[in-house]
Amino acid sequence: MAAPPSLKQNYKCLTKMEVFYTGGPVAMSPDGTFVACACLDHVKVVDLSSGAVRCTMEGDSEPITALSITPDGACLFAASRSRVVKLWHISTSTCIRSWKAHEGPVANMAIDSSGGLLATAGADRAVFVWDVERGYCTHAFRGHTGVVTTVVFNIDKKCMLLISGSDDATIRVWDLVKKKCLAVLEKHFSTVTSLVISTANNCLLSAGRDKVVNVWNMQDFSLQTTVPVYEAIEAICIFPDDSELLQVCYKKLKKSKDNGGIPLCFLTAGERGTIRIWLAEGGKCVYEHLSSDAMVLSDKEEEKRGFTGAVLLPSANKLMCITGDQRLLFYTVEKSDMGDVSLGISKRLIGNNEEVIDLRFLPGEDNLLAVATNLEQIRIYDIHTAACRQELFGHQDIVLCLDSCLYSSTMVFLASGGKDHMVRVWDIKSGSCIAIAEGHMGAVGALAFSRRTKKFLVSGSSDHTIKVWSLAPLEERTSGQKGPAHLSSLSTVAAHDKDINSIAVAPNDSLLCTGSQDRTARIWKLPELVPGVILRGHKRGIWSVQFSPVDQCVLTASGDKTIRVWSLVDGSCLKTFEGHTASVLKASFLSRGTQIISAGADGLLKLWTIKANECVNTFDRHEDKIWALDVRTGDEMLASGGSDSVVNIWTDCTQDDEEEALRKEEEETLKDQDLSNAIANTDYATAVMLSFELGRPFKLLNVFTELFRKEKMDWQSQVQSILKNLDKGHLRLLLGYIREWNTKPKFCHVAQRVLSELFRVFPSTELIKVSGLRELLEGILPYTERHFSRMDRLLRSTFLLDYTLSSMSVLNPQEEVKPSPRVPPSKNEDPLNGNHETELQPRKKKAKHTKTQVIMHSKA
Repeated sequence: MAAPPSLKQNYKCLTKMEVFYTGGPVAMSPDGTFVACACLDHVKVVDLSSGAVRCTMEGDSEPITALSITPDGACLFAASRSRVVKLWHISTSTCIRSWKAHEGPVANMAIDSSGGLLATAGADRAVFVWDVERGYCTHAFRGHTGVVTTVVFNIDKKCMLLISGSDDATIRVWDLVKKKCLAVLEKHFSTVTSLVISTANNCLLSAGRDKVVNVWNMQDFSLQTTVPVYEAIEAICIFPDDSELLQVCYKKLKKSKDNGGIPLCFLTAGERGTIRIWLAEGGKCVYEHLSSDAMVLSDKEEEKRGFTGAVLLPSANKLMCITGDQRLLFYTVEKSDMGDVSLGISKRLIGNNEEVIDLRFLPGEDNLLAVATNLEQIRIYDIHTAACRQELFGHQDIVLCLDSCLYSSTMVFLASGGKDHMVRVWDIKSGSCIAIAEGHMGAVGALAFSRRTKKFLVSGSSDHTIKVWSLAPLEERTSGQKGPAHLSSLSTVAAHDKDINSIAVAPNDSLLCTGSQDRTARIWKLPELVPGVILRGHKRGIWSVQFSPVDQCVLTASGDKTIRVWSLVDGSCLKTFEGHTASVLKASFLSRGTQIISAGADGLLKLWTIKANECVNTFDRHEDKIWALDVRTGDEMLASGGSDSVVNIWTDCTQDDEEEALRKEEEETLKDQDLSNAIANTDYATAVMLSFELGRPFKLLNVFTELFRKEKMDWQSQVQSILKNLDKGHLRLLLGYIREWNTKPKFCHVAQRVLSELFRVFPSTELIKVSGLRELLEGILPYTERHFSRMDRLLRSTFLLDYTLSSMSVLNPQEEVKPSPRVPPSKNEDPLNGNHETELQPRKKKAKHTKTQVIMHSKA
């Protein structure tokens, strides 16, 4: 008999693929280990090795317009459309300094090689130079008639120059010593977008949107040559002589070297989305990338995107290109089996996935995840590095749904359907489309491979029909057929009255379940699509359906915020789960059909136990609708993605949590025993520290109570020595405990005594450094005033008692003193001077009474 499945209790987020670049400036670190990217009004620093976001610099609600990193890589300058430039410390994410630089937005920034000067180019047609250390403006250059788009320093022993380019098609050379313009270069006819200086050749290269690159002599600023590049250029890079990237044009460069001189090679990246390497001498193109990696395959010209920037990494063996659709592409030299050398993409970092529509784990591949966004391509991610391993191009419109299967031990297939009414099957190993299915008249919104035989594929569309496609042509494809095969439809049926959102195939390939916007789910017999049970009961459209892996039931998730489990025998509803506050968009079985994981439009993932009909846990790591959810085989890992452009990878940590809880329990047990031993051995200092570690305020109260009861020992000095060893964290805890003790009259005396000793040990200058001191004292003062008022009332009551007892002669009782028998009292002795107070008082009263009677009698 099989062991019952272990129920999941918790999942933790292992990897997060988040938005880190939304277009705009990008700055590379001097050592090439990280990049700073503009993300709306924030700046995010991304580690290039792992693809993770190191830190985030909060913005001021205005988009970032310019970025620059200091030569030591420790600080970052960021300018936004609010015209404010901020200096950030990268490791601590703290703003060191900020100032208003220009009257308009800062369009570009540059730092000199020493890191002491910062140049800012603004939309106000001015160029300013700032002293980084002292924070004041050293130079203000005006002369451009348009927005200054780019600046670059040229500081060496011979000269101190600043060169700026503008959208007025001019380049100006500024002398930092004489503080004047040395030259105006006017050979461009459009916006100057990039400037770069070659120290080896003593020349300046300028590129613009007029589709030419000009080479200028830095001695007299004359034009040496003009290279027509036939595209609007956004960035140019100059290669050092030892760059490995020059291997792609080694043969052509060798001829130039043989002719004498050092050839000047530069790279261009622009609107065409291709990388090209040029030889300045003669204006020859010595290398051109075969295809564009920055173009979206679309018939609309305005939707084509090219490169917006390019940066040569400090190691000079890798190139980073920035695309218009927020991707960072890293190129290195690749050698083919035939000996050909070319540039190939070694890594892709996707800055913005926009809206994640669907995703699937790839079976047989431990770390690959296919993601469909509201774009035409499908992206294959490496889970561990968060990098995009490959992109699948072929669809002509947005991809809406995905499904994957392990076709054989060596082949993994991925099926995709999109708004172009087509279904495509991809071979993940080669990254090519191996089959196409055409026939739907609307967008394909649901797909499912056969689970057991892998012989057919089912698709559902917004044309209200479902089709079963034969995968037999794929067997011919594996035998060497080239080009995508065309799949034939085995059966077609009009299944629903509205769009079909989800399709699921039973584990034995005998049944099919479809969910639609018409608020019903239907069961069909495969492969003829014979109608079966209709599942009615949801009040809104059904977004997700799935068969149980072990039972004769099916799971549905609906826009009415509920999840239901249905019987396949009679179509009755067996269970209903309520808890989401918005539409439930995805749901899947876990733990061999005993649990459910669901994702909703409220941005929550919920874990349910079917038997108990309750929500076990809720995970909140999304900020918008969760459209995509998939469970990897074994249930140990989940993937979720949604409208917030975030993909979260979750891993099961139930066993880890149980082991951690058991370990903590054992540690607490041992510490409890140590605490008891310390109290028994009168080691109060150790007992106090253990009470803090265990978080036991009542134990700590008992320790102080025990201390104050010791009459024979100097408890005051011992308490003070204990308090002196407390740090700021312990002081905050102690004040919090005192606040709680002080609320009860039974413990207030101990609380006040500890508080008194605390104020004796620590001066006020030290106590104000404790975080949250104000709130703690606000909780202590009212009860303290109440206790002192109560004690004052009791003290005044004791005065009345003293007066009463004094009046009753109880406090000072009269004592009768007997005369000594040896010395009899003298007859002449004055009775008032004796010690016979007890006897004299009654006599005094009696004499007074007698005198009164005599007076009254005389009057009579």
